[in-house]
Amino acid sequence: MAKKLGGNGAARLGFLHQLEGHTDRVWGVAWNPASRSGGAPSMLASCSGDKTVRIWEQQSTVSSSSPSWTCQAVLDESHSRTVRACDWSPNGKLLATGSFDATTSIWEHVGGEFDCIATLEVKIHGHENEVKSVAWNTSGTLLATCSRDKTVWIWELQPGNDFECVSVLNGHTQDVKMVLWHPSRDVLVSASYDNTIKVWAEDRDGDDWRCVQTLAEPGWGHTSTVWQLSFNMSGDQMVSCSDDLQLMVWDSTVDPSEWTGNGGGPWKHLCTISGHHERTIFSVHWSRTNGLIATGSADDCIRIFAEDPTNVASSVSFCKVLEKQKAHEGDVNSVRWHPKDPRLLASAGDDGVIKIWEFEQDL
Repeated sequence: MAKKLGGNGAARLGFLHQLEGHTDRVWGVAWNPASRSGGAPSMLASCSGDKTVRIWEQQSTVSSSSPSWTCQAVLDESHSRTVRACDWSPNGKLLATGSFDATTSIWEHVGGEFDCIATLEVKIHGHENEVKSVAWNTSGTLLATCSRDKTVWIWELQPGNDFECVSVLNGHTQDVKMVLWHPSRDVLVSASYDNTIKVWAEDRDGDDWRCVQTLAEPGWGHTSTVWQLSFNMSGDQMVSCSDDLQLMVWDSTVDPSEWTGNGGGPWKHLCTISGHHERTIFSVHWSRTNGLIATGSADDCIRIFAEDPTNVASSVSFCKVLEKQKAHEGDVNSVRWHPKDPRLLASAGDDGVIKIWEFEQDL
């Protein structure tokens, strides 16, 4: 179980490495989950406005206590426009990349090489314009993609690395910014320019998918574009970030597909974290190892929040434990905690670089 950090201990975010190579802004980073076991070296994918994806690998050296990083591959033969998103399959063998060219590419990682084994595009079936986010479910059998065309697509991985579209989800009225699967259930959430979060689940007969809940105003909800979402380790809570300068934490204990009650829906607003960000919050990530929430925003800062250990009330609350100003020379577009090492955080920004940070806190 993750420790509840925050409150009294002094926190530091030390700079470790700067990964350079992209020639335009970096939109996203994704740790390969194979870093979790077997002593495999840490591997990181990054995607950029320069139309490429770069694969970075940590190099262990006997003479140095701080391993170096090298660019192991540049994936530049698939997309013709900005690569907006990337996500590894749970076993770390497939990498999905989504681009403003309206395509999603699937790359297979075998023996240190990366081959594009599938392209999901509108010529056959696919999005009409920019793909903004891609996400694998926890079993690696389903891939979700979303687009400026206001739709969410769910693809099923077939034998022979073929992909079949099993559902097209219509419900958002504007650009869909992000899709994300629940860490243990086949429940999908999506965030949009229409200020809402939608929760999608498969019909009980398994024939199609449907929107089972919309988290929005009136009531509790964001008042501007929702950029990203992230679940905690157990999946019983979710955090969202928005152009309204707020983070919202939601209770996601109940499986929406099994909801039989009345009223607003199974997922409930727990708390709002506000007053800390000066400009749009573009990225949020809830660590699966240390329980901390990291954010990246348009004020060039990285901030880290923790559940408040001093709170004696029955309601949940969070406190800010760290603010790293000038983390990048421009917008911080992506922050991601390492899947295994609770100290490591990766960030990417408009300055075209990826940074690796080390978080430390005195308890």
